[in-house]
Amino acid sequence: MPDNAANTVAQLVPIAGRRLECVWIGPPPSATPTLVFLHEGLGSVSLWRDFPEALCRQTGCGGLVYSRWGHGNSDGLDRPRPVRFMHDEALVVLPQVIEAFEIQRPILVGHSDGGSIALIYAGSGLGTPMALILEAPHVFVEDLTVNSIAQLSARFETTDLRARLARHHGENVDTLFRDWTDIWLNPAFRTWNIEEYLPGVRSPTLLIQGLQDEYGTRRQVDAIVSAVAGPTETLVLDACGHTPNVDQRALVETAMAQFVRSCMQEIDRPR
Repeated sequence: MPDNAANTVAQLVPIAGRRLECVWIGPPPSATPTLVFLHEGLGSVSLWRDFPEALCRQTGCGGLVYSRWGHGNSDGLDRPRPVRFMHDEALVVLPQVIEAFEIQRPILVGHSDGGSIALIYAGSGLGTPMALILEAPHVFVEDLTVNSIAQLSARFETTDLRARLARHHGENVDTLFRDWTDIWLNPAFRTWNIEEYLPGVRSPTLLIQGLQDEYGTRRQVDAIVSAVAGPTETLVLDACGHTPNVDQRALVETAMAQFVRSCMQEIDRPR
C-alpha cells in the first residue's frame, strides 16, 4: 500500500505506466471493505466533492478515490484513447489499482463510464467485488447519449463549461474533453456494447438511475437487471439527471449506505 495512503492526501501513484491521482479515506483495507470510486467520463477525484468521505463515514468503510489517466491531476493523455478505452480501464488498470492498494474486499462505486468499467471488471472473472453500486451506467450506446454529448461539445466552445472543467482538470482539460467526446461521437463507437459481461456479474448490485438523465435511459438499468447473475436492487429517481449523488444527494447517500451495510451483514452472517 503506497505511503500516506490513509491520510486523505492526494498522491500520484504509478499504475500501468502512468501516475494516477489517488486519495485514500479512512481505515486500511485489512480492517474493513473498501469503497473504490470510479468517476464519470469527464470526472476526477475533485468532482466527487465530499461524497466519498460522507459515504465512508456512514458505512465505516475505507475508500479509494482516483482520477483515471488524463483526468484531474493524473498524467495527461499523450495519445488518443481507443474505442475500447473502458475495457482497458477495467481489464488492465483497475486490477493494478486494487493490487497496488492491497484492497481485499472492494465495493465498486461507479458513475456513468465508471459504472460501465465496474461491470466489465466484475463480469470478466478477473475478480469478484464484494458489491457494485452503479449510478447511470451504460451497457450500450443510445441516441440520447450521442445527441447530448454533441450538444455538450458545442457548449465547450460557447459557454463557461471549459473554465468549470479546468478547475478540476487543469492543463489536462482540452485534451481530455476532446479525446472523450471524439470517442463517444465516433461512428465506430455506436456498436460499443458490454452486455456480454453481464452474465458473469455475481456481486450484489445497486443500480441508481435518474428519470431526467440526459445521457441515458432506464433501458440501461433494465438490461443489467435482466442479465446479471447476482441479486440486484434498483433506485429510480424523479427530479434527477445524470448525477444522482448531486441531484438527489440525501436519498442516494442513504440508499448506498444501507446497501453497503446489508452486504457487510450478509458476509458476516454465520453459515
